[in-house]
Amino acid sequence: MLSIAEVSTKAYVGSKVAIRGWVYRIRSSGGVTFVVVRDSSGIIQCTARKNELQPDVYDSIASLGIESSVEFHGTLKEDRRSPSGYELAVDSCRIYQKNDVFPITKDQGEEFLLDNRHLWLRSREFTSILKVRSTIFRSFADFFYENGYYQVQTPFMVSTAVEGGSTLFKVDFFGEPIFLNQSAQFYLETMIYSLEKVFTIAPSFRAEKSRTRRHLTEYWHAEAEVAWIDNNEMMDIEERMIYYIISRVIEDNEDDLRMLGRDPDLLKGMKPPYPRIRYSEIIKTANSIGLALKYGDDLGADEERQITMKYDRPIFVTNYPKELKPFYMPVDPENPGEVLNHDMLAPEGYGEIIGGSQRIWNYDEMMQRIREANLDEKAYYWYIDLRKYGSVPHSGFGLGLDRLAMWIMHLDNIREAIPYPRTIRRTRP
Repeated sequence: MLSIAEVSTKAYVGSKVAIRGWVYRIRSSGGVTFVVVRDSSGIIQCTARKNELQPDVYDSIASLGIESSVEFHGTLKEDRRSPSGYELAVDSCRIYQKNDVFPITKDQGEEFLLDNRHLWLRSREFTSILKVRSTIFRSFADFFYENGYYQVQTPFMVSTAVEGGSTLFKVDFFGEPIFLNQSAQFYLETMIYSLEKVFTIAPSFRAEKSRTRRHLTEYWHAEAEVAWIDNNEMMDIEERMIYYIISRVIEDNEDDLRMLGRDPDLLKGMKPPYPRIRYSEIIKTANSIGLALKYGDDLGADEERQITMKYDRPIFVTNYPKELKPFYMPVDPENPGEVLNHDMLAPEGYGEIIGGSQRIWNYDEMMQRIREANLDEKAYYWYIDLRKYGSVPHSGFGLGLDRLAMWIMHLDNIREAIPYPRTIRRTRP
């Protein structure tokens, strides 16, 4: 059986066709019932006329509720007044399940819709969100496959932390305390010595008690590590990757973007290269717009929002103070107080979507930084080993796919960008 989008063409006008899906809207007037049916591909108006159908068939159609699952057979006609420009004149039907009252109606509150996310996913708006999200995930992988990378898998349960220990979820693993992974970075680094260029897509977990519009406790993380490249070359790859994803979304999901109120033409203007601005310069920019930041302060969500409102495309913020960043980022030899790192901030107030850096590859420097951070050398023995046996310069990054989706679709809250958001206050459904 063809989809609604496949049927809704001039080629089928006047032909007998069948469609199946769910009732999106229904109304009756003067012996005619108009049923708008949706499937994953679109919507079509189906018309049932009382004088052309058996009484029991017409009555069963006229009494359908929203989200009833149906199959209609009939003749396809052109009709400019219908939502898709085509109409199905029904001559028979099959009702899979008839609903009386669907729980979700107009003007429901945000918390109600979150409690009923399993049903709200059926809305046309969320269908578009899911389609764009699918393209983002697929095109991220395609970009790296096309550039000779290998996709790999890493553990979710770990004993060593990539980021700060205060935001780890602890798990009792048969009496041994371990943690849910925050990043695949360390494990990806082990694989560059065999595959050179690797990436992964996996959930990450952070026990942050943040209630901002861009924080989740479980989020989808796309990460890559590459041998033989430096921080600048890593940024080159990232900006090409971001525009590749944007271009694919425009190509595959233009109608979905418009459904969500996002202008595809605005996204077309996000072509690289993207500005690369040192942290010290960003502090000056922040001060010029009234933000009371001083050198050594980290950029929070509000500061990033205000700063990125000044830009019409993503920017890189580079060379953060050493004290603000993790131990594995190397010191800039030309500026010893800074590290060779970068964050990509999305414009329009969305802020950080990527964090990346060159990685320390020298054994002595790594040991010094581990000791400065008061970390347990034994816990990191395997990570240290990478610097003992054939170490090479390398760089990597982590991209928050949910944040990227939020920005591309111009959504107000990251909870809109993921099917089932997990936050400090929500674990259901």
